[in-house]
Amino acid sequence: MSGDERVPAWARRGRAGWTHTGAARPPCAIAPGPGQESVWDYPRPPVIVRDTREVIIRIGAHELARSRRAVRILETASAPTFYLPPDDLRRDWLEPGEGHSHCEWKGEAWYWTVVAPGQRLPRAVWSYPHPFPEFASIGGWFSCYPSMLECLVDGVRAQPQAGGFYGGWVTPEVVGPFKGAPGTAGW
Repeated sequence: MSGDERVPAWARRGRAGWTHTGAARPPCAIAPGPGQESVWDYPRPPVIVRDTREVIIRIGAHELARSRRAVRILETASAPTFYLPPDDLRRDWLEPGEGHSHCEWKGEAWYWTVVAPGQRLPRAVWSYPHPFPEFASIGGWFSCYPSMLECLVDGVRAQPQAGGFYGGWVTPEVVGPFKGAPGTAGW
């Protein structure tokens, strides 16, 4: 069975529905300055890029993760999403969460509740245990919402992507605007 046959019809329809593919910046795009990237130059379909910067994720005073082996998923109009390998997280602080969501590129996301000393954050972390073939390399890796956890990239705190659904990490080297805010559903 080829990879395309493993992608369900709903995902193939979703993939076909995007108008922005990273081939050209729309008029709303902010021009990147020196050392910056425009999310409008990121491709669709998304790509996985290794990132050796130190990524630290905290819940209050407690460290949930530390890694120099993260990857970023880069997709047109979206802030990069960082994924960490399972060995770089305190998996003993993760409990299966409620619900799932679907990405037309990666497949079915499973959510995790973070349970750290004195804290409980439902659906703060997610993973793709069985991603589509193009994203098999992140199978079982974890990402999280910077709106719920403190996410640092080389000591700089990532800001959350607007809207509450997307898990992009907005850091100073990326410029948008980013999908997620009202009126950006088709981006």
